[in-house]
Formats: sequence, structure tokens, C-alpha cells
Amino acid sequence: MSAYCGLACDSCPIHLATLEPDRLKQLAMRADVVRICAEKYGMRLEIHDVSDCDGCRAGGRTFSGCERCEIRKCAVSRHVDSCAFCTDYACDKLQGHFKSDPESRVRLDARRTNR
Repeated sequence: MSAYCGLACDSCPIHLATLEPDRLKQLAMRADVVRICAEKYGMRLEIHDVSDCDGCRAGGRTFSGCERCEIRKCAVSRHVDSCAFCTDYACDKLQGHFKSDPESRVRLDARRTNR
């Protein structure tokens, strides 16, 4: 399970908090998400901003940050299952993303290879 950009949803702390049945643990996990988003992406969030997320490609609940994601918007508008299959791979938007999460490129390159 991965996002259009190659982020691994199955290990994403937002997705894991969504799956957590214990409300106190879930709140602690969401507090960690707030810290991580600030440190890694410069996002200013509060715990209540960390909404449930089933993955940006799942068609269900999506984290508010993913809803605003320009990479996601582009992939949806181009009707691609993943940025790995876009004719403009790897565009400038992805290059910027890869700087903060190089493993995303590894996952997308693997998807391109295993078409």
C-alpha cells in the first residue's frame, strides 16, 4: 500500500493512528504525527488536524495534508495509479519530495521496473 508519490502508507504514522483502537494511544500517535510533520515538512498542525487516513489512493478517508498535496492532485488529474506510471516521471514536484523522503523514489522506481 503506497501513496501516488511513493510514501509507504502501511508504515505511515497517520494511517497507523487511524487503525489504533485504543483512543489514548491514538491521541499519543497523533501528537507524534504533529511533531513529525513540523520537523520533516514544516507543517503547523494541531492534534485535531490529524484526521483518519486510509491512504490517498484508497478512495476513503484521507489525511487533510494529503488532500492538499499537489503531487496527489496531479496524479488524480492524470488518472495514473501511481506517479511511477506517469509520462513525466520524475517531475520537479517529485524531485522535491524525494529530497525529504528518498525511499519514495526507491519504491516508485521498483514499481516502474515491475510493470
